[in-house]
Amino acid sequence: MSKFAQTPEPPYYAVIFTTVKSENLEGYAEMNARMFELAQQQKGYLGIESTHGAIGLSVTYWETLEDIARWRNHAEHKLAQAKGYATWYQAFATRVCRVERDNFYEK
Repeated sequence: MSKFAQTPEPPYYAVIFTTVKSENLEGYAEMNARMFELAQQQKGYLGIESTHGAIGLSVTYWETLEDIARWRNHAEHKLAQAKGYATWYQAFATRVCRVERDNFYEK
């Protein structure tokens, strides 16, 4: 089974969330799992690809910009964001991109 998100033919949108975590990660794993579960239930959610090391990188895929805005403003997600900004992240960046081309290869 592929570790890549199963996305449709473009165009669609990608939200790239890059992080550097702080030393205080109390409650992070639970909240991260909850946000993953909750995001999957949102209108327009297409999938996620994620890796974590010194720099964390998560890319979520969405059908429309409106779907991204609805997720960004979801009440429970807003609480997680606030906790992340205050406690879990030393630095973060969020970028939103329109996917125009999608080339995929896997053995």
